[in-house]
Amino acid sequence: MTQLHAFAHCLAVATITLALAAGARAQDSSEELAKKLSNPVAAMISVPLQYNYDQKYGDGRTGHKSYLNLQPVIPFSIGPQWNLISRTIVPLIDQNTPGINQSGVGDITQSFFFSPKEPTAGGLIWGVGPVIYLPTGTDPQLSARKWGAGPTAVVLKQDGPWTYGALVNHIWGFGGVESRPGFSSTFLQPFLSHTTKDAWTFTVNSESSYDWKNKEWSVPVNLMVGKLVKFGNQPVSFTGGLRYWADSPDNGPHDLGYRFVVTFLFPK
Repeated sequence: MTQLHAFAHCLAVATITLALAAGARAQDSSEELAKKLSNPVAAMISVPLQYNYDQKYGDGRTGHKSYLNLQPVIPFSIGPQWNLISRTIVPLIDQNTPGINQSGVGDITQSFFFSPKEPTAGGLIWGVGPVIYLPTGTDPQLSARKWGAGPTAVVLKQDGPWTYGALVNHIWGFGGVESRPGFSSTFLQPFLSHTTKDAWTFTVNSESSYDWKNKEWSVPVNLMVGKLVKFGNQPVSFTGGLRYWADSPDNGPHDLGYRFVVTFLFPK
């Protein structure tokens, strides 16, 4: 069992045990914190540790891939009306596919959203900014070996217990190792979540991407259940769920995967 697999099992046990134990102790403030977690541009520091497992990669569909995403979200106030939200994804990857058996750090994706501090008159929350792709992979098999950049945007609405909206970005690859192919990729993340008064959150989303060079879609559908609990004054969210690959390249993942997330929250 790899370290990433062991981490996944620990997260699974912690999610079930702590969520059930916390049950009725959640307070209204926990509900609001849980709703903020459903907002990608909420003005709150959070540090998610997101473990993913996918299977049936490559020829014969015998490969599998585990990756742990470190995803700190840090807001900065840039005046009385605007926030700058920094969202970083640092992947730690362990993959075993035909001809490839590698572990290490993957390429980092860094997004910045300029977002108004208050919703619009119609209740819309939004943010726009740049996304940057950094070739930080520690192994050639874990990196595109290209830089990348493009625009990103998010729009959502929170109506009672419901949060719904979408996040999108497009990244064009450039520079880097000349022998490596360029890339042009669009990422689409529509999401819908419902948060209960005792801080359970039920989410369905897709994290689809389209490869414009190879004209291929990757379309995973995630079904997630999360619970926000407090250890003293420290709020922590535990989330788990399944992913179904509705579409994928021939050498990509197929059928079911799963995800477990532990998120540390640092509200002001």
